[in-house]
Amino acid sequence: MRAMPSFVVTEEDDDKTLAAALRQRLSLAWTRARAMCEQHKVTVDGKLAADPAIRVRVGQTIAVDHNAPRPLPKAVTIAKQRIVYEDSQLLVLNKPAGVSSVPYERGEINTAMDMVRDAWRAEGRNATEQPLYVVHRIDKDTSGLLMFAKTRPAEHELQQRFRHHDIRRRYLCVVHGYCLSRTIESYLIKDRGDGLRGSLAEWKVELGHGGRLALTNVEVLEHIGNLATVCAVQIETGKTHQIRIHLAESGHPIIGERVYIRDFTRRGQTVLPSPRLLLHAETLGFVHPQSEEDLMFQEDPPSDFTDAIARLRAQARKEHNQAVATAR
Repeated sequence: MRAMPSFVVTEEDDDKTLAAALRQRLSLAWTRARAMCEQHKVTVDGKLAADPAIRVRVGQTIAVDHNAPRPLPKAVTIAKQRIVYEDSQLLVLNKPAGVSSVPYERGEINTAMDMVRDAWRAEGRNATEQPLYVVHRIDKDTSGLLMFAKTRPAEHELQQRFRHHDIRRRYLCVVHGYCLSRTIESYLIKDRGDGLRGSLAEWKVELGHGGRLALTNVEVLEHIGNLATVCAVQIETGKTHQIRIHLAESGHPIIGERVYIRDFTRRGQTVLPSPRLLLHAETLGFVHPQSEEDLMFQEDPPSDFTDAIARLRAQARKEHNQAVATAR
């Protein structure tokens, strides 16, 4: 094990950058002095000093520990922070928008499953030996709570509870226009005739055509003028794209929607811009498959979601003020 060099800052080194003091006192190259700081090898008065540009003062003690662990890559650090809960049977992850729950195409990487395994590797665990089983999915463009099983019995039990609608889930979303609270019921099909998933026409339901029952409960939380509506959504069934389809077919597609937006634009409606789909899986509640403990998790929407709401409020206020001014 290498010795840990240290020194006290003198008047000669006062107000120098940390890298300059290291270079002078330890006879290091500039690149080496900066790298030791950035690799978390240096402390000042016992506190980590990762910035080589900070100024040092007389009397401070600078120490170098060559055996200190290197900082984790940012992506791995974020992955570790996103694991909300884990035990021997299951894991709950706060998935960011833009990340697939599981690989959908051969060779797809950087999925939610990959995030979990990156976090495990960072903890020194053998990430390839521990299986992860898919219990449910949330859309790639949706953020929020996602659960994986770690054992076959847990997978089977949790999947059964999803099938029997014994899992408590609540989503937050922001939709176009002035939406009202309601329950939406329809029979969903994979192709409504134009290549998109959608609801079966009522006359076809009456004639006994196929389709899978979908029930969506929409509760209005806030009207942002007539521009947009913040809603809480609970689904009694878990069909693919159910929330997005039902809201789009009701005339209020989710802001950021890029698939189920065709009918809205055909009617000449204005699509509100958004860098992401404003849909977030906020809560996830279930009975633990082994301990039978009742678990409930909640994750607030991320900053890109709340920032989008703030921009919509500002736009609605501006439009209101313009309308008042015009009326005068």
